[in-house]
Amino acid sequence: MNKESSWEECIETSASLKVSPNKSKAKSSIETAEGRTIFLEETSVKENNANYIFENYYSSVLEMMHSLVLLNGYNVGNHICLGYFLRDVLSNEELYRLFDDCRSKRNSLIYYGKKMDFETAKTGIDNCKKLIGELKLLLEHEARGVRERRLGMS
Repeated sequence: MNKESSWEECIETSASLKVSPNKSKAKSSIETAEGRTIFLEETSVKENNANYIFENYYSSVLEMMHSLVLLNGYNVGNHICLGYFLRDVLSNEELYRLFDDCRSKRNSLIYYGKKMDFETAKTGIDNCKKLIGELKLLLEHEARGVRERRLGMS
């Protein structure tokens, strides 16, 4: 069970560690997430596969989140602290709530074997898609910021 209730506590408990930003690893994770997302978009969501599709969209969200924190110089060891990064570092309460809802649904599915009903799974998929879109924007902004800092423009 996680003890952390904020990004600060994630740092204090070493659940989040300061590391050197790794652009190549972040880029690779983003490419994997995007490839998976393209594959999933070609798959029709049905009652018998909605939970599995949700799991895979959530995996893409995770890869993008890990890329974002890595570009900011952190290695984060749990999903809760990834959420706190959104909430406490990026000050984005809305994305935090969306991510935490998906995280909770995924935990129920993976750790407790509680499959979602079809409508709940479809909502979870839609929320993951929204997160992926927002994370792409954040990652693009971060990439621009890295380039600008490297060129001495900020």
